[in-house]
Amino acid sequence: MITVIMPVLNEAANISTALDSLVKQTRQPDEVIVVDGGSRDNSVSILESYKDRLPLRILHRPNGNISISRNLAVLQASHDIIAATDAGTRLDAHWLENITHPLLTDEQIQIVGGYYEIDARTPLQQAIGAIDARLSNQINPDKYLPNSRSIAFRRAAWERVGGYPEWLDYCEDLVFSYRIKIAYGMQDIFEPDAVLRYEPRATLREFFWQYFRYARGDGKAGLWWKRHTVRYTVYGVLLPLILALGLIIHPVVWLELVFLGMLYLYAPFHRLRNFNPHWSAYFWLPVVRMVGDAAKLMGYPVGLWWRWQNQPPNWRLTTSAGLAASTLTALFSFERLMK
Repeated sequence: MITVIMPVLNEAANISTALDSLVKQTRQPDEVIVVDGGSRDNSVSILESYKDRLPLRILHRPNGNISISRNLAVLQASHDIIAATDAGTRLDAHWLENITHPLLTDEQIQIVGGYYEIDARTPLQQAIGAIDARLSNQINPDKYLPNSRSIAFRRAAWERVGGYPEWLDYCEDLVFSYRIKIAYGMQDIFEPDAVLRYEPRATLREFFWQYFRYARGDGKAGLWWKRHTVRYTVYGVLLPLILALGLIIHPVVWLELVFLGMLYLYAPFHRLRNFNPHWSAYFWLPVVRMVGDAAKLMGYPVGLWWRWQNQPPNWRLTTSAGLAASTLTALFSFERLMK
């Protein structure tokens, strides 16, 4: 028996697409729980219109972050297998069947991540998708951490790690997946046939703030410090050094920047070719890359500052005592939610 959960906040423009694709699943969910975070548009009325097509329950938790919404949904779920997705997605007809199959056939598996493709409508979105998404054959299953746009897990695993970390508003799903991986001493399962599609951000401004928040979440969680250090080194040391050498020695030195830029754009350029792109998407690609890097350079220290000020829990604790403590914290949080 399977429960599908979905957080919603002001998704009137997208929610019908997600719910229509859920109605068409080859394996129908036994329960669908949507948690509205206080939408000010007509998201809730759209949700209400699907109650005759889906076994739908709508919960309301205004002023909570996405972790709080997901935890409330799991807490209220009637079934042991949870599949999670987001409102701004379009699920392949076999998504639920494929993402839950490993859990239904192997009791040792605790968490499964699916694959997501971009559904771009403009050349800019194609370029953003080439930066934001990877091809299925570029994903290393041994290092894969599922995000909650496309994920399925056992409720028992959620309980063991204390649920989604409610002190995080972004990157919370990566920490959740990592905690399950630590708790069970096993790799996450990547299921490339569990496919959904999503529309990338429509403007550079929206993309900037998306990546700013991602990087801020990295800083809050203490994630990926090595890759962020490399980025600061490139932009803060290597780039100024090459520019200075070009002035001191000869401008031909600046050709190194062209070579390094081509190397840096090789992977997204390769992905972009698979999207049947408009020719202008190739010109957007370096712009999108630089905007994303600028957002990360600014967002990460903001997250680190928050981390230093708030001293969040060490989510990497591997001892049974640490897991018990995180579970106890979550239970107090859930009790607060229900008041």
